[in-house]
Amino acid sequence: MSPIVPVTIERLTGNSPDVVILRIVGPITLGGAHIVRNAFRSGELPSHTILDMSAVPYVDSAGMSEIISHQIYCRDHGTRLTLAHVNERVQSMFRITRLHEVLHIIDTVKNAEGS
Repeated sequence: MSPIVPVTIERLTGNSPDVVILRIVGPITLGGAHIVRNAFRSGELPSHTILDMSAVPYVDSAGMSEIISHQIYCRDHGTRLTLAHVNERVQSMFRITRLHEVLHIIDTVKNAEGS
């Protein structure tokens, strides 16, 4: 049996004060959905949130639901959400579910800050 790896999220300031980078480490799954939700909703909502997913090995359906929920929340509040450095396994899930059509996905955090 594999050990359960908890998800952790570090909140960083981007290249300007109105950009927040959420560096996510670990899988985004049902077991950590509440952690993700709390991190997404904590603090003042910036004009642009970047999810640095470079250390996210996989996302299950609960994790995808949290990402989409935050996308809708950002849209409804007039802010942008960008996913950066998404690995092929997770991108494949986004393509299968066609979520890549509604999510803004960029190759690197640096490029996401410039988008």
